[in-house]
Amino acid sequence: QVQLVESVGGSVHSAGSLTRPCDVSGYSRPLWLACVRQAPGKEREGVAFLDCDGTTTYEDSVQGRFAISQNNAKNTQYLQMTSLNPEDTAMYYCSAGRVGYTGGYHYRGRNFHSWGQGTQVTVSS
Repeated sequence: QVQLVESVGGSVHSAGSLTRPCDVSGYSRPLWLACVRQAPGKEREGVAFLDCDGTTTYEDSVQGRFAISQNNAKNTQYLQMTSLNPEDTAMYYCSAGRVGYTGGYHYRGRNFHSWGQGTQVTVSS
């Protein structure tokens, strides 16, 4: 069973930066990964996607400011966030999925069925 463990959140000032690692374990097949956030009173929003082949895609709201990546061992996903602004304030979650699963959260044409516990990121002006 895929397990995702996130450890970094916190408060930063506008224009600040933060890198969120997400430890990934318990998988035997290639995974696709995403960062999903949810702000108070808003729906869950996927913002960054990393496909099995290394392709990355981003929502317009974070394009050029966020970068999703994975280490060579593929046991840690990173979300580098720069030029943060108050609109980025949200609970952030890493999520994973693989071929063979249906249902779950649908994003970028993929189904996501595993979730980290989430960490709060607060950006103050």
